[in-house]
Amino acid sequence: MKTDETDRALLALLEENARLPVATLARRLKLARTTVQARLERLEASGVIAGYTLRLGQSARAPLRATVLIGIEPRSAPVVLTRLKSLPQVRRVHTTSGRFDLIVALEAATTEALDETLDRIIEAKGVKSSESLIHLTTKLDRGR
Repeated sequence: MKTDETDRALLALLEENARLPVATLARRLKLARTTVQARLERLEASGVIAGYTLRLGQSARAPLRATVLIGIEPRSAPVVLTRLKSLPQVRRVHTTSGRFDLIVALEAATTEALDETLDRIIEAKGVKSSESLIHLTTKLDRGR
């Protein structure tokens, strides 16, 4: 679906605060409420807006976060992904190009839980290498 400047302005407002009432969005965009409602419905129906979600603040998140770069054996992705899905500390998994095949985002309550999760990842059949990066502080978070 093709979006126009008004759609992009609407999406920008929703990225700042997805809970804004339609009347407020309409006022800020200088459009009729029904026009904004129709645009939202069109953006949702076309998949541009996939849903509305909650973003937890720092105080509600697990205090330890890490990124794990994983190299896997050829054709072992399904087995490795099954293992990763079974670990509750695994929050996101991305495929990538380059030296590593997967990027895994972890969150854990303790260093012990983080260490155990890293061990379980490395033990997975098909994992040939990994590199862990522990997050220290967040300098920028645009919430995507």
